[in-house]
Amino acid sequence: MTDPNAIQPSALDQLPDRDPEETAEWQAALDAVAREAGPHRAAYLMRRTLERAEAGGIALPKLLETDYVNTIPTSAEPGLPGDPEMEARITAWNRWNAAAMVTRGAKHGVGGHIATFASAAWLYETGFNHFFKGKEGDGSGDQLYIQGHASPGIYARAFLDGRLNEAHLDNFRQEAGGNGLPSYPHPRRLPWLWEFPTVSMGLGPLSAIYQARFNRYLTNRGIKDVSASHVWAFLGDGEMDEPESTAALALAAREELDNLTFVINCNLQRLDGPVRANFKIVQELEAQFRGAGWNVIKTLWGTAWDELFQLDTTGALVRRLREVPDAQIQTYQTRGAAYIREDFFGKDPALAELAKLLSDDKILECFHLSRGGHEARKVYAAYKAAVEHKGAPTVILAQTVKGHTLGEGFASKNANHQMKKLTVDEFKTMRDLLGLPIKDSDFVDGVVPYGHPGADSPEVRYLQERRAALGGPAPARRTHALAPLPVPAEKAFASFDKGSGSQNVATTMAFVRLVKDLVRDKETGKRWVPIVPDEARTFGMESLFPSLGIYSPKGQTYEPVDRDQLMYYKEAKNGQILNEGITEAGSMADFIAASSAYATHGEAMIPFYIFYSMFGWQRTADQMWQLGDQLGRGFLVGATAGRTTLTGEGLQHADGHSPVIAATNPAALTYDPAFAYEIAVIVREGLRRMYGEAKPGEDQNVFYYLTVYNEPLPQPAKPAGLGIDEGIVKGLYRFNTAESAGVTAPANAPRIQLLGSGTAIHWALEAQKLLAEEWGVAADVWSATSWSELRRDALEADAALLRGEERVPFVRQALQGAEGPVLAVSDYMRQVPDQIAQWVEQDWSSLGADGFGLSDTREAARRHFGVDAQSIVVAALAQLARRGEVKATAVKEAREKYGL
Repeated sequence: MTDPNAIQPSALDQLPDRDPEETAEWQAALDAVAREAGPHRAAYLMRRTLERAEAGGIALPKLLETDYVNTIPTSAEPGLPGDPEMEARITAWNRWNAAAMVTRGAKHGVGGHIATFASAAWLYETGFNHFFKGKEGDGSGDQLYIQGHASPGIYARAFLDGRLNEAHLDNFRQEAGGNGLPSYPHPRRLPWLWEFPTVSMGLGPLSAIYQARFNRYLTNRGIKDVSASHVWAFLGDGEMDEPESTAALALAAREELDNLTFVINCNLQRLDGPVRANFKIVQELEAQFRGAGWNVIKTLWGTAWDELFQLDTTGALVRRLREVPDAQIQTYQTRGAAYIREDFFGKDPALAELAKLLSDDKILECFHLSRGGHEARKVYAAYKAAVEHKGAPTVILAQTVKGHTLGEGFASKNANHQMKKLTVDEFKTMRDLLGLPIKDSDFVDGVVPYGHPGADSPEVRYLQERRAALGGPAPARRTHALAPLPVPAEKAFASFDKGSGSQNVATTMAFVRLVKDLVRDKETGKRWVPIVPDEARTFGMESLFPSLGIYSPKGQTYEPVDRDQLMYYKEAKNGQILNEGITEAGSMADFIAASSAYATHGEAMIPFYIFYSMFGWQRTADQMWQLGDQLGRGFLVGATAGRTTLTGEGLQHADGHSPVIAATNPAALTYDPAFAYEIAVIVREGLRRMYGEAKPGEDQNVFYYLTVYNEPLPQPAKPAGLGIDEGIVKGLYRFNTAESAGVTAPANAPRIQLLGSGTAIHWALEAQKLLAEEWGVAADVWSATSWSELRRDALEADAALLRGEERVPFVRQALQGAEGPVLAVSDYMRQVPDQIAQWVEQDWSSLGADGFGLSDTREAARRHFGVDAQSIVVAALAQLARRGEVKATAVKEAREKYGL
């Protein structure tokens, strides 16, 4: 039986020991320390030795956890610059107004959060006073990802500096009147203040990493030098449970993003209770970040603890802090000195002796008030160390108390996230604690007053002077007066007008060919940002590798295996392609950073992100909402689209619903083009709308979603005639009639209108021929490039009608006078074309690929879902039979003939 206490073999046993005697001496010394001074002393020496080795550059595995103390000792803290007393008064005003704003709003039932900012006030104030660069200086300033639940504190500061007034604060979470403040950071709702929407948990950390990475991309490509910009992400310890929060830690370390700092507010609480009730979230996060290669700074204890640590000559205090779980730390916050003496100090004789040297007031000061995240000096030391650290990103783990300064009813209570207001008496207690000059008489009819020292007060002057020295207000979003991007040469778009002749071309390939031409444009080519999640070869993009290069901050430090081939794998420091590996979430974060560079950096970039359509909206629709919230612009391309078109892959890859999800996003313009020339028209219009001359009243802050297919098919020439481009952009145009298609149908034959989108139009064209030649029915075929844009236009027409304006939806205009019923078909569920049914005056019917996908040939899959040409024929005959225009027996005959 194996002795569990025996020293187990390790990887080191496989290495030759050139001096076994010396090794034995080191081991014996360690055994002696453990025997004579105890295992805690032995562990202490080992940790110090490992730290010394790391500092000396000796290659050893990193120590993943350190003691539960501050990383920066008090003796090493730099002096706090500026006027600490003035900053304390400013912070007090902000604490007051944040709580007052939420409490006053509570009477309207709109909610709000008080406890988060109360815990994090000094984390923000120290940054605003000393670190966060504004946008009025050189460069782009810093990018601030504000923890969403702390937004009342940011509004309170903007009130103090004069950017907001009392009317704004009184309209917190009440935006309908046009003078309100959104509940959380939201660029679309308050575009002069907020840059980044951060309340969808986990997306803020992910986006911050890719924003810092994109900043390096812009600099390395020579677009704009933003090396002075620093990205700050303020996060909650509970938020770090989200997978997205830590999904890209290795990327940040691998690319040495020392322009990035995470500040995690470790108040040990999430919405319902402790983050790690039986464990220690700070230690867990430290190990996770250190293991990923980050620089970790723990700012846990305030200056009141200095005396305790000096008295701890045996290390018992440090050991006890490591073993006490977070939920018990939270309990100490709410209990008296006697309880703490017994439960914390009483567990160890050495600690019990230490506690005899402490007064009750001292114990309560330490356990109730003194946290590193609540002291400007401690926070300043951490921030300074973070911005000066080179070669890796930094995470600051700042311990705070949730609900700090809000009174005993709030601090560390499990329910404080849901507590929306303070009573008048609680406000008066808070006032006295903060030392604010607010009189009892200022509380009129029980309403808590806002506090302001005056526009010309020393506090406001100091605040504004500090911000001026740092480059202007923050946070702030700037809409730059950018000149419209030049229109690329028409040749790139017109090359698709003639069609592909006898060559079969998939629309995925058509889009890639178009982009290849556009990135060569002398004026705008460098502004394209191709993004792909390790599927470039699937989409035929490998030819872009040697010409554009794949972005890597390291360049290419190896000889690629395919170097002797024409389309070799080329990485470059100034590479243009962002090839992200297998991460749709990371690719979307790339896209968001690039899509909003026009505001963040004053540089219009044109991202296009191409992906398996099934793995876009289904996996990362939350980020698509973030994209719209952030006013991003660019092209999302769902490739290998459709439920029946991607042969053999099965239901996990079969997309029958992405246009449905996309249609829910107000910023998404969703298109399902059938032909190469349609893609060219849509992209040209997208470039004009997002980056060119906007039409009056036109929102440029949109993005395009195009579905393209991997089925090689003939690409027809663009039909002649007026209004084709308009129909493509608006969503519907007649591709041909029975007569122009050259199919033979009897005179006065029954007629039907077939509407198809994407690859389905080819089934409709085949059905058009079968209907004429085998059933004597004339069919006209329409290309529905965008069901959702037709619906959007119709909804706007309905809204106009309510205002007393007469307006006919475009879909009704386009189909006006079209004879017979309408049958719509797509490679998606019927809900996609059915979006427009209520605005079509003709009899309506639709076909679609509803249900789960399956693995088979395209033909078999289409027959299974009932969307192939023969199924369209049967559906068309059934529709005409119901109208009495063909015999009912024709439907049965057709079903039998086609084996349906």
